[in-house]
Amino acid sequence: MTDDTTLVIFGGTGDLAARLLLPALAELVDREPARSVRLIGAGRGELTDAAWRAQVRKAFGDERSDAVSAMAKSTVYRQTDPTVGTDVTRLLGEIDGRTVLYFAVPPQVTQRACEQLTPEDLGDDTLLVLEKPFGTDAASAAELNAVLRSLVPEERIFRVDHFLGQSTVLNILGLRFANRLFEPIWSADHIESIVIRYDESLALEDRAGYYDATGALVDMIQSHLLQVMAVVAMEAPATLDETDLRDATAAVLRATALWDDNAVRSARRARYTAGRINGEEVPAYTDEPGVDPSRRTETLAEATFEVRTARWSGVPITLRSGKAIGRPCREIVLTFRPVRHLPAGFTGAAPGSRLRFSLGPDAMSLELNVNGGEDPFALERRSVEASLGAGSLRAYAEVLAGILDGDAALSVRGDAAEQCWRIVQPVLDTWRRGDVPLDEYAAGSDGPEGWPELP
Repeated sequence: MTDDTTLVIFGGTGDLAARLLLPALAELVDREPARSVRLIGAGRGELTDAAWRAQVRKAFGDERSDAVSAMAKSTVYRQTDPTVGTDVTRLLGEIDGRTVLYFAVPPQVTQRACEQLTPEDLGDDTLLVLEKPFGTDAASAAELNAVLRSLVPEERIFRVDHFLGQSTVLNILGLRFANRLFEPIWSADHIESIVIRYDESLALEDRAGYYDATGALVDMIQSHLLQVMAVVAMEAPATLDETDLRDATAAVLRATALWDDNAVRSARRARYTAGRINGEEVPAYTDEPGVDPSRRTETLAEATFEVRTARWSGVPITLRSGKAIGRPCREIVLTFRPVRHLPAGFTGAAPGSRLRFSLGPDAMSLELNVNGGEDPFALERRSVEASLGAGSLRAYAEVLAGILDGDAALSVRGDAAEQCWRIVQPVLDTWRRGDVPLDEYAAGSDGPEGWPELP
């Protein structure tokens, strides 16, 4: 835990801060009351300190510790346009000591804000924190990285991906590297396929301003699921510190390409039409307020990749994410190859075993072929299950703890952000040309008819 830190949240009155950042900060300080954080909200609108504190208390929720209550009472608000350099430098002039500048604003605002700053404006212990997406393509991500590195070293740049704070994602490291049962077979020799899936029942939920210009491929696969894949597929690092861990995940991304180098056959897209979810009517995506139907934005994306290394070559890795899906499915599935020889005399099928990690509630299961029922030679499928618990902190709190401690292990390194854009760019180019149809599925269904079923 570091010394006193001032946390400045640009966009402090926005939805991201209210729903995720402020509750995560309260949870973190609740658990670690000795942590000293001075909170400053910053935004373009006028707001009194009293009104800001009321927003903070609401986001913090009830039944908080004395430390959290004290932070809510002492927080202040500063009207600041982050794209105006003099506004930011004036704000920084009020702060002594270690400072975290958290840009909870659209990426283009973050870039314009950083372009107005100079290294002299920032102290030697100022950290810059950015929300996804990092750029709009590989070239813009590289340009943004160059701007950031002209201000502070890479180790003081935190690109937030809260999926890397998911306790289940972190639990994969323990299961694999601490168990001789799994580590020797974690390769193409024994694993047939990998699926990482994040389907949710939520529809657009008033996010057209961001989502309609982004879509499922960029919002989820490019920004999050490729990072999860890198954790699943990485080589064993020497340590779990930020350098070794991020070196290992970056190596996976550098080796990743579309399956068969074919963006037409290896990726699919779809958009939801009107339907019902949990008994409520959901309008078609194109009828949602703020949506421009001519953009042909997908709400469900699926793509298959290959990590071209000795460990993984030949293993299809499918990433999928969709909105307005009737049966939410958030999991990582590793399907093992069937045994080479099954002795004659057994009856029934013996497909490859499956290891599943559920992303909330955190759990794992191992599907095995066993025998010994009424017919001792008949094989049947059984599942061994284990709850992994809820984790001590929610994902954003885990990431925020790393930021406040100056530990970048759970943030995205600049080269990794650029690689993620490189990986998906052929798909984006193909979809923009119209070479792949935009399928449809009813809200509340499992997706378009005719798509291959995933395990």
